[in-house]
Amino acid sequence: MSRIGRLPVVVPAGVTVDVQPGNFMTVKGPKGELKRQLSDEMTIEVKGNEIIVTRPDDLKRHKALHGLTRALIHNMVVGVTDGFQKTLEINGVGYRAQKQGKKLVLSLGYSHPIEMEDPEGVESTVEGNKIVVKGISKEKVGQYAANIREKRGPEPYKGKGIKYSDEIIRRKVGKTGKK
Repeated sequence: MSRIGRLPVVVPAGVTVDVQPGNFMTVKGPKGELKRQLSDEMTIEVKGNEIIVTRPDDLKRHKALHGLTRALIHNMVVGVTDGFQKTLEINGVGYRAQKQGKKLVLSLGYSHPIEMEDPEGVESTVEGNKIVVKGISKEKVGQYAANIREKRGPEPYKGKGIKYSDEIIRRKVGKTGKK
């Protein structure tokens, strides 16, 4: 059995789960609503306040889908109750970020400022040298944070650039002078 797949997903109070034929799931909670089409090879049952995912047989593909389906359902439930958040840090002289309405404007040492529009369902805030990306969809929050980081990734010599707050940059020693 899949260790992740066999765990039931506990549905907290205030969250409604609706499974349509063809495994189209709708999860509504205090923070919003998420919809997703899941693999119709898995069987999804709602029993009381738990969601149980089962697989038809032990094919390698079904074993992989089992854990994935359960994890996607769990992320939907957590998203509509607590939401997800990623924190990025900007390091470097003259590197700045600011919000202008729904736009994030980054000054990262290029000849022009970089403007990024917040995607639907995702919100970003700037606090000093930190950018906080929040939303109810784990996938959208992670992708938007990755897109922001991609604009100027951290470099190993001086540590300049945009990095996740929990990311550790392995530093390298620079060149040495001639003797």
